[in-house]
Amino acid sequence: MFIAMLNGWYFFWLILSAGAITGLYFLLRNKTAFTQKAVLFGLLALGLALHFLKVYIPPYSVDEARMLRDSWFVNICGANIALFPFFFFSKNEKIKDYMFYIGVISGLIALFYPQEPIAKVDQSAEQLDIIRFYYHHWMVLAVPLLMVLFGHHKLSYKRILVAPTGLLLLMLFIMLNQIFQAELGFIPLRDSNFFDVNFKNTSYIWGPDLPDGIGKFLATFTPDFFKTVPVGEFAGQEKYWPWFWIIVPAYVLVTPMAFGLSMIFDAKSLKTDCKNLKARFSKKDKTVVN
Repeated sequence: MFIAMLNGWYFFWLILSAGAITGLYFLLRNKTAFTQKAVLFGLLALGLALHFLKVYIPPYSVDEARMLRDSWFVNICGANIALFPFFFFSKNEKIKDYMFYIGVISGLIALFYPQEPIAKVDQSAEQLDIIRFYYHHWMVLAVPLLMVLFGHHKLSYKRILVAPTGLLLLMLFIMLNQIFQAELGFIPLRDSNFFDVNFKNTSYIWGPDLPDGIGKFLATFTPDFFKTVPVGEFAGQEKYWPWFWIIVPAYVLVTPMAFGLSMIFDAKSLKTDCKNLKARFSKKDKTVVN
């Protein structure tokens, strides 16, 4: 199905996304910090508004159950759409790091592998939602990237663990969203679908999308202990521990991606620290010899 998406429209959105980021950079690079921040926040605010306004367009406007479900923040990019406007004004370096690493990584993945447009049955009737999809995922990539390029935040390779840790905290936020949705009646409870990882499973909270898909790849990094029911009526049966199963994959996969991104902006710091460390060990060696 993905191969079928490799057509003119697929590359059109990629080129448009890259062009829009480049254009904004050159348009704003000589503007005041206030203007730059105002524009970037405006993009985030528009994204948050679109998240709720999508209920007026298909497929949400013609499917009440989906409208009620997807108006919540039920996936990684959706949760970021809700949180980024508030994070943008934070003075906490780790929060800004999270915005950059997870925003850039999730945005790039969504643009290069646009699962929602791929899955749409009637794309001609849902063109507005396809545009919304690309804007939202372009936004979570563009705003943090431009924030760093304009110097409003400085990355440090020493804080890269913020990326997997922040992602896991975000997934807990999504999990709470889904629990509240179920308890309030917006979506069915999982009780009768205890072993079905594909039932209301946003962002792989309840387990991987077996037998195939991205989740299957993620599951290869999950310890076997987190793949079975440990005690009780279903003890020994295969059942991925909600949320816990993704901890190891998150650190194994997201950390090197965050490190690679940090090297684009903070390679000098690593080089300096390596030189200082080498000099320190050399000094210790000379002291031992003497």
